[in-house]
Amino acid sequence: MRAPFREVLEAGLAALGLSLAAGAPERLERYADLLLRWNRKVNLTAVTDPADLAERHLVDSLALLRVLGPARSLLDVGSGAGLPGIPLAIARPALAVTCCDAVARKVAFIKAAAAALDLGVRGVAVRAAGEPAREGLPLADLVVSRALAEPGRWLPLGARYLAPGGRLVAMLGREAEEAALAEVGRASGLALERVDRFALPRSGASRANAVFRAA
Repeated sequence: MRAPFREVLEAGLAALGLSLAAGAPERLERYADLLLRWNRKVNLTAVTDPADLAERHLVDSLALLRVLGPARSLLDVGSGAGLPGIPLAIARPALAVTCCDAVARKVAFIKAAAAALDLGVRGVAVRAAGEPAREGLPLADLVVSRALAEPGRWLPLGARYLAPGGRLVAMLGREAEEAALAEVGRASGLALERVDRFALPRSGASRANAVFRAA
């Protein structure tokens, strides 16, 4: 997969103004190899073309580096195959990442990938219901979910996992008006801090990461 995968990954990162430390692209490629290998037996993703995987999963996840700021911990809720948690852990090794998902086989993959890539990523098999202590989940500086729910459902749930001064991200696969996002945030005691809009360069698909903090 090396040539098309690496070309799309590098072009996508460059378009977003992002750079990775030496060795990170190789580890991202190893992660993608593991994902596709497991996917032959365990349903983890419908995206199997290397170029599509690089853009739709990895570049899309790594775009969060633009809003990560000084966060030292990250909770990825409904992580699936470890997205965006594992790519972010590869890009920022000092970031303490916890990935949770209700599907045990997906968490098994997260744990296997973390071990194979020597990442300090914790995988927890649990359905997040807003009770972090009971669920064994930490409060985090940055709480994110890539595809769990629409903002109106995600914000009140995700807010329960915020550490003091933490921020919550809604990853949006479509256009969203800032006024509407701000209103949804206020209903959950959150203030809209910024909306980082971008397009995936290969497909042209619009994306936005809406960042909230406690009001």
